[in-house]
Amino acid sequence: MGVDAREPVMHELIDADAPLERLVGGFGFIEGPLWLPDGHLLFTDIPGNAIIRWSEADGSHVWRQPSGHANGLGLTAGGDVVACEHDRSVIVRLDAAGGGEVLASHFGSKELNSPNDLAVAADGSILFTDPHPAGRTADWGVERPQELDFNGAFRLEPHGGAVALIAGDFAFPNGLCLSPDESILYVNDTLRVHIREFRLSSGWAVESDRVLITMGPEARMDGALIVPSDPTMDGLPDGMKCDAWGNVWCSGPGGIWVVSPAGEHLGTVEVPEFAANLAWGGLDRSDLFVTASTTLYRIRTRVPGA
Repeated sequence: MGVDAREPVMHELIDADAPLERLVGGFGFIEGPLWLPDGHLLFTDIPGNAIIRWSEADGSHVWRQPSGHANGLGLTAGGDVVACEHDRSVIVRLDAAGGGEVLASHFGSKELNSPNDLAVAADGSILFTDPHPAGRTADWGVERPQELDFNGAFRLEPHGGAVALIAGDFAFPNGLCLSPDESILYVNDTLRVHIREFRLSSGWAVESDRVLITMGPEARMDGALIVPSDPTMDGLPDGMKCDAWGNVWCSGPGGIWVVSPAGEHLGTVEVPEFAANLAWGGLDRSDLFVTASTTLYRIRTRVPGA
C-alpha cells in the first residue's frame, strides 16, 4: 500500500511514503466518520446497528446502540451530531442521553427513501443524499416499499425548515461535500461511477451541473448490494470530502481518489480494503481517517480538510 501519484501536485498534498495506520477493526461495515472538537472520532457500523466512538487514549467503544442503522454523520455549528438513519428514513439530531429529534422524514407527503450521507453548511442547511433501496432492506435497515419514485439529493433548510430538491435524476446518489467556499456541491452517483458538480447561487439554486470525473464502467445492483460490472475493480465512489485547497477526496477503485476542481485525477491513496468514507481530524485537521469495510485507518496529509 502507498500513494500512487499521477500528477506532481499530489506530492504537495500527501507524502509519497506516508504510512497508513490500522487503528481498529473487526466491524461489520463501517461508514460516516466524524471528528469531534473534543478529540474523538465517531463512525457508524451499519450492519452492527451502532455508532462507535474512538480516541487515541481510549480506543473504541459503542457510543449509541441501536443506532437506527445510522450511516452518514455530521456536526452542526452548535455542536450537535446529526445522522442519516436508515430504519426510519430520517435525518435526526442526536443527544448525549440517547434520544434524538427528527429533522426531516418526508419530501412533500411521501417518506424519504433512505438518507445516506450528509454535509452541514455554514448557514445551518443540511445537504443529503437519498438513494433506494439500501436502507429499505433487512440487511441495512427495515424492509419496506419505496414511496418516492426517484433517487435524489436534497437540502434541509435551516432551523427545521422545508426539504428542497436539488436534483432527482440519480441512479444511486451517495457521498457529497461542499467546496471550501460552498459555491459548489459535489455528489457522487455510485451506480454510474462518477462525481457530479453542482454550481450554486447564493440562494442555493443550481446554476450549472456537470460530471466532474468518471472512475470506471457503470455498476449494477445485486439485491441491496452495489457490485462493480468489472470484477477487477476494487472500489466505487462512496464517501467524499474536500480539502482546504478545494480538491475532492473520494473513495474509488484502489482506495481514495484525489481529484482537482478541474476534474483531473491527481492520484490515489491506496487502501487494502474497500474504502467507504473518510474525514479529516486531529489537532491540525491533517489526520485523514478512512472507514474501509471492517477497519478504521488513518494517514497524515500535508493539506488539512476544508
